[in-house]
Amino acid sequence: RAALGLDTGSSYAPTPPHSGRSSPYPGYHNPSSDSAAFAGARFADDLEGQNDDAIEGLSAKVKLLKEITIGIGNEVRESTIQLSQMNDTFAETSGILAGTFRRMNNMAERQGCRWLWYIIFLIFVFWFFIIVWWFRR
Repeated sequence: RAALGLDTGSSYAPTPPHSGRSSPYPGYHNPSSDSAAFAGARFADDLEGQNDDAIEGLSAKVKLLKEITIGIGNEVRESTIQLSQMNDTFAETSGILAGTFRRMNNMAERQGCRWLWYIIFLIFVFWFFIIVWWFRR
């Protein structure tokens, strides 16, 4: 307080009557003394500087939030495009598989029941090789 020129005792200068509070800074509302006016101006400058620092900090945070939001938006757009491409690819694959199964069923109907015996034979041969491999380990 002494460095700011505010050390004039423990008395407080009153603030305007409408607030009902008293100020700890003597001479704040009495600009007649030069040191009190200087101290008040210095106090106001300090508060303005603190406000400017707080505004700069908030501006940096807002800028960071804006960059994050833009990044999220870009990621959502790219993901939407990829999902759309995957959907098209799956639809195309589904069409190919449906055609393959349709042709396989047509072939099976023309062949009669022989294809069933071929599949059973292949399954038996496969299991035979698995069993032989298992015992030779």
